[in-house]
Amino acid sequence: MVAVGEEAPEFDLPGVDGATGEPGRWRLSEQRGRPVVVLFYPGDSSPVCRRQLGEYTEGIAGFAELDAQVLAVSHQSPESHRRFAERSGGFAFPLLSDDDRSVGREWGVLGLLDLYRRCVFVLDDRGIVRYSHRSIGPGLLYRPATEVLDVVAGLPGGD
Repeated sequence: MVAVGEEAPEFDLPGVDGATGEPGRWRLSEQRGRPVVVLFYPGDSSPVCRRQLGEYTEGIAGFAELDAQVLAVSHQSPESHRRFAERSGGFAFPLLSDDDRSVGREWGVLGLLDLYRRCVFVLDDRGIVRYSHRSIGPGLLYRPATEVLDVVAGLPGGD
C-alpha cells in the first residue's frame, strides 16, 4: 500500500487520450519533473465517475498552470475508456487501463471483491506521494478538484 512520503510505484499502462480517444501508453516515471495527480476510479460510465472526471476536466486549466499532469486509472479496457470519454464529451487527461488490477493492488486501492475504490494521490516532481485519499465507503464521494489543486499548489518547488 502506498503511503505519504514514499516514492510512488512505477506503472506502464495502456490507455487513451481522454480528449481525442487516441490510444497510447503512459509510464509514471516519464512524468518526473512535474507534479502528478493519479485518480483511481471504479468504473467507466457510472454517473459519479462521469461527474468526478468531468469536474477535474473543468479544473484542468488550474492543473496546467501548476504544470501538473492528471492521470485517471481504472480496470476497464482502453476501448471502454474511449467510449466513456466520447459519450461524456471528452476528458482533459489520459484514461489508463489496469485490466489485471496489479497497479490497483500495489497502490492499495482495491476494496471488496477486488473492486477499485475512488482514490486520489498527489505526487511531487520527484514522484514522492505528498497526499493520498482512499474512499472507504460506497464510493459515491470524491475529493473535489479544488481541494486537490490546493494540495498541488502547496507542493514545494523542485530541487
